[in-house]
Amino acid sequence: MNAAVFGATAPSAAGQLARLRWQCRRGMRELDALLLRYLDAGYPPASPAERQAFAQLLELPDPDLFGYLVGKIDVPEESLRDVVARIRNHAY
Repeated sequence: MNAAVFGATAPSAAGQLARLRWQCRRGMRELDALLLRYLDAGYPPASPAERQAFAQLLELPDPDLFGYLVGKIDVPEESLRDVVARIRNHAY
């Protein structure tokens, strides 16, 4: 059914940020810190493409994501490389 029939609207910006913040909470404290730091400082000015890439990263399993962010695994998807680099830049 159409969402408009039930009065549903597109998620607000605050709602989207809250959802992303929840998705940044992982099983590893190190990942939490890296992702949340980027969400607070790097995500607001990010382009729509970078925001989409960040959302894609959050769908990855923790071991892969951690490996990408600490440089132990090369990022195979070109579309994710820039956001991984930006997250690394916000790590310190």
